[in-house]
Amino acid sequence: MKYDVIIVGAGPGGIFAAYELAKRGGDLKIAVFEEGHALADRKCPIDGDKVKSCIKCKNCSIMSGFGGAGAFSDGKYNITNDFGGTLYEHVGKAKAIELMHYVDDINMAHGGEGTRIYSTAGTQFDKICMQNKLKLLNASVRHLGTDINYIVLENLYNELKEKVDFYFETPVEKIEKNNEKYTVYANGQTYECEKCVISVGRIGSKWMEQVCQELDIPTKSNRVDIGVRVELPAVIFSHLTDELYESKIVYRTEKFEDRVRTFCMNPHGVVVNENTNGIITVNGHSYEDPEKHTENTNFALLVAKHFSEPFKDSNGYGESIARLSNMLGGGVIVQRFGDLVRGRRSNKNRIEEGLVRPTLAATPGDLSLVLPKRILDAIIEMIYALDKIAPGTANDDTLLYGVEVKFYNMEVEVDENLECKHKGLYIIGDGSGVTHSLSHASASGIYVARKILKM
Repeated sequence: MKYDVIIVGAGPGGIFAAYELAKRGGDLKIAVFEEGHALADRKCPIDGDKVKSCIKCKNCSIMSGFGGAGAFSDGKYNITNDFGGTLYEHVGKAKAIELMHYVDDINMAHGGEGTRIYSTAGTQFDKICMQNKLKLLNASVRHLGTDINYIVLENLYNELKEKVDFYFETPVEKIEKNNEKYTVYANGQTYECEKCVISVGRIGSKWMEQVCQELDIPTKSNRVDIGVRVELPAVIFSHLTDELYESKIVYRTEKFEDRVRTFCMNPHGVVVNENTNGIITVNGHSYEDPEKHTENTNFALLVAKHFSEPFKDSNGYGESIARLSNMLGGGVIVQRFGDLVRGRRSNKNRIEEGLVRPTLAATPGDLSLVLPKRILDAIIEMIYALDKIAPGTANDDTLLYGVEVKFYNMEVEVDENLECKHKGLYIIGDGSGVTHSLSHASASGIYVARKILKM
């Protein structure tokens, strides 16, 4: 089979690259290969009744499939250069913002119309945070919600399937360069293309390492973010979430001067499991539909860890901590903040008697046996700092789920076109180590499609 363009990965980067190529590419023959399922077939078996915890499916429907790991996320598109990746270093700050707004226009035209866009600009909270040694990052945030995000993806797929060949449940095993073309190996078949776009997301990190080794593509180690997911009554953060929805707040600890940040805030949301390469970690979702709202808000507290020579495997470090949590708790561990600071493990009775009703069935335990002391100290400091702008954050009954790990792919060496040393081979999205968010990954797909079309 011969194609003009083959895209590996049907996450945000791959979808928006395919969209722009199909829309503006005339008769281009395009294929998308995805190891996960089609959107309609993505079903997590956890139902809270018969299946209460992760059973480690071969292909995790939360992490892979059409829409990527963002398909069942909160559907937050942060339009900013302050976080979410370093796309602007390759394309320029103005171009990056322009691309993210274009992505937003596409989402609005495919079912997202009527959803709200929030902004931190001109709010009172910037000053309040600064007065309490916290920094509120600037952003405009389009919140689709998990339910509307699904509708947008469904509409995009229905439009693309007539113009693009999709190969689901078809993991790419290998990519070879043959003169000026590329050969893609998948399910015992070979496919040729003139241009190849790799957009495998964070779940494809190990595969991406293999490709870079085989094709001698330079890389450098990236960071890993390790922490917990906090769950508390929604009213505690309502003054922030009602106006900002997502508040990205950064704190530098007094003890070690480590950087701690809030991430993925889900007002009235739920805490969920994730399966990354067989390791169970925690995340959060929320819905636009009020009928699906809960009485809680959840968000992550993450500590960024960078490593220097000779150590290069930052993801391996994060995986080892997550595996320890899985070993002790059989999956995710939950602990009351009051129990953590008192140095005792939580048990079922104390969790049930608390004021916060857990939205995830997790194992009561002791996070101090899992997280390194330096990371745990930073998280505790951050909770007390947040308590100053959102009183009640440091209540005894606040729940901490662990561990949450954000794995970042090693940063692949790409130029201003997001093209690696091999001409015609583009590496985009979170798999490149350049982007870390829905909006940046989607924008990188649009950008590369335009470069292929030489627009």
